[in-house]
Amino acid sequence: MDDFDAHDIRERRLIMAPSTSSVITLTINGEKYTLPVDHRTTLLDALREHLDLTGTKKGCDQGQCGACTVLLDGRRAVSCLQLAVAAEGRDVTTIEGVADGDRLHPVQQAFLDLDGYQCGYCTPGQICSALAVIEEHAAGWPSAVTADVRPEAGPPPLTADEIRERMSGNLCRCGAYVSIVQAVAQAAEVQATGTEEAVA
Repeated sequence: MDDFDAHDIRERRLIMAPSTSSVITLTINGEKYTLPVDHRTTLLDALREHLDLTGTKKGCDQGQCGACTVLLDGRRAVSCLQLAVAAEGRDVTTIEGVADGDRLHPVQQAFLDLDGYQCGYCTPGQICSALAVIEEHAAGWPSAVTADVRPEAGPPPLTADEIRERMSGNLCRCGAYVSIVQAVAQAAEVQATGTEEAVA
C-alpha cells in the first residue's frame, strides 16, 4: 500500500468516526439545563463539574457507597454509574431540589431533629434514598426482609429491620445508622399522617 492509500484510509476513518460528545438538555429539580458533555461523562460529574450542583457527593465513584444518590423519575439512582446522556428526558432530583424554598422536606427535618448525620458527607444521598424508600414502602414494594410479599398483603409495617434493609445501599462512615433509621421512620409517619409532630 503506498503513502497515498494509507493517508486516504486514515481520512475516511476520521470522517466515519462517531462523535464522542453531544449537547444535551437535563431537567434537574424542575429546571432545564443545556450543556455539552463528553459521552463518557457521568451524571455525577455533570452535576458537580458542569452545573455547580455540589450537594450530590462523590464517594467511592463505583456505585457502592450511595453518597451520590439522586432520584431519576422518582427512583433511586447512584449518579456515578449513570451517564449524563442517558438522563436526558428524565426528571432528576438532587438534594438541592428536595426542600420547598426555605421549608424543609419532612425527611430533611427528621434528619435534623434526630441527628441523622455527623460529618454530613453522606447525608444528601441518605436523604434522597430515604425519599424513595418511603414512596416504595407506601406503594407496597417488598424488601428482602418482608415476610409476606403477596400484593394483597399491602405494605408491611415499616419496622427498623425494613428501613435498614431498604437503606442498605447508603453507607455512613460516621456510623449514624441508629439515628438515620429513626429519622426515616419519623418522616414516613409525618408523611402518612400529615402531622408535623416528631414520633417518639
